[in-house]
Amino acid sequence: MTDSHVATPAPAAAGILVGWGAARRRAKAFRDAEFTAFVESAGTRLRRSAYLMCRDWHLAQDLTQHTLAKMYAVWDRIRKDTNLEAYSRRVLMNAVFDQQRRRSGSEVVLAELPDRPERVPSGDPELHLTLVDALTELAVEDRAVLVLRHAEDLSVETVAAILRISVSAVKMRNARALSRLRTLLGEDFPDH
Repeated sequence: MTDSHVATPAPAAAGILVGWGAARRRAKAFRDAEFTAFVESAGTRLRRSAYLMCRDWHLAQDLTQHTLAKMYAVWDRIRKDTNLEAYSRRVLMNAVFDQQRRRSGSEVVLAELPDRPERVPSGDPELHLTLVDALTELAVEDRAVLVLRHAEDLSVETVAAILRISVSAVKMRNARALSRLRTLLGEDFPDH
């Protein structure tokens, strides 16, 4: 076959193809704008939650980016009929749990524990850092319950749905984690 025998699309068919391509570009631009709006509204919350889970801003940023990349990959499927806030929290917690499992084999054993920060009064700006330090002493699942329940101010039922555990398990983990935090922080630490 020579090049002269190659079929060229008819002018009407070429116009349909051009119109279809423009429609796809508009749909992609709309989808991307919609996703960008979601990222702008949820990105800070996701990063803060990730930081509370891992106490490392760089890792928190990576976990947030991982969460958003996973969501973008399935955005067409989830954007209409899914609670995006809950979905993003679930994807983030899965990323944190996966990261924790990968990292657990690389923990460093120390002969002596590092110095603990002194207890600070409630008005001190170091209060936040002391609380975050204490959070890192908890199991990752307990930390997830406290972060979602208290930092994100979600209901017990919502936390249970996000973590895919029972309501009673959320209540039990919450009580156990709060008790452990009180023990770690001591009696002199402000309780509010």
